[in-house]
Amino acid sequence: MASAIGVDIGGTKVLAVRLNAAGEVEAWSKRRTPVSASDVIDAVLFSVAQVAEGADQAPETLPLGVGFPGMLDRNGTAHFCPHLHSVDGMDLRRLLAERRDPNAATVVLNDATAACWAEHSVGAARGFEDVLMVTLGTGIGGGMVAHGRLLEGGHGFAGEIGHMVIDPHGPPCPCGKRGCWERFASGDGLGRLAREAAMAGTLDCAVAAAGGDPEAVRGEHVTEAALKGQPEALAVMKEYAWWLALGLANLSNVLDPSIIVLGGGLIEAEQAVMEPLRHDFANLVEAPEARALPVLAAELGEKAGAVGAALLAAQRTG
Repeated sequence: MASAIGVDIGGTKVLAVRLNAAGEVEAWSKRRTPVSASDVIDAVLFSVAQVAEGADQAPETLPLGVGFPGMLDRNGTAHFCPHLHSVDGMDLRRLLAERRDPNAATVVLNDATAACWAEHSVGAARGFEDVLMVTLGTGIGGGMVAHGRLLEGGHGFAGEIGHMVIDPHGPPCPCGKRGCWERFASGDGLGRLAREAAMAGTLDCAVAAAGGDPEAVRGEHVTEAALKGQPEALAVMKEYAWWLALGLANLSNVLDPSIIVLGGGLIEAEQAVMEPLRHDFANLVEAPEARALPVLAAELGEKAGAVGAALLAAQRTG
């Protein structure tokens, strides 16, 4: 493959990588995500220039893939980004391409879709042809590979799994609906479950870590306490794992993947989540064969989206 650059635009960070011809990360950089839309474009191009230093090509001539945290159509226009609203409605691919060499590939796609391709190609799902990737962060993202091919959908919107409604009377979601899966099984969802337990007086360890204020309890507080073996925190993580398992079982019933890969910051708490998750998933999924489905932590960490975007840009070059 050709050397390529991938950039992952997140709600809080812009992370870029440069891959060599063997698909290995040669350079990477990370910076905070700007607020304004024009600054986001500038941050992407600045990051490209940073990681291109030392390459044998000018940055504007290298294949570029960009992962974006929201809904993008097949032309690269952003339609909805609940955690970066400033870019809603922007033609991201055109705005980037017009500042680059016209002969260089510029690919824009959903960040979780890009991460899925990375894990399928060089990560935890190597060797599997049917992959479901779920990214657990502020919200929930998803990507799918079917028969070895990336599934992007008829309009480019495939993978918006965080907005499956699993409780129509549940808490409000930034998308405008109520009871979306990510309100229960994302990082924000874990924080909400933890605050409910704290307000009920059953999570003193996390309240202490949050400075004594139950309303200040966040997901990281309960995660840290669970990793220390605190029973009350483990109980919250068990509830969280059930909600996560419910969504995974629903998706498995529809998609029948060969493997599920979980990415995002919450997987740092793997030892507190995975055992109850696998137990509940086996009880909730329909097909008997799916009860032994591998459910694994992602291997590529925070670089997965950028790596996947770079791989796809290189693949679509020439």
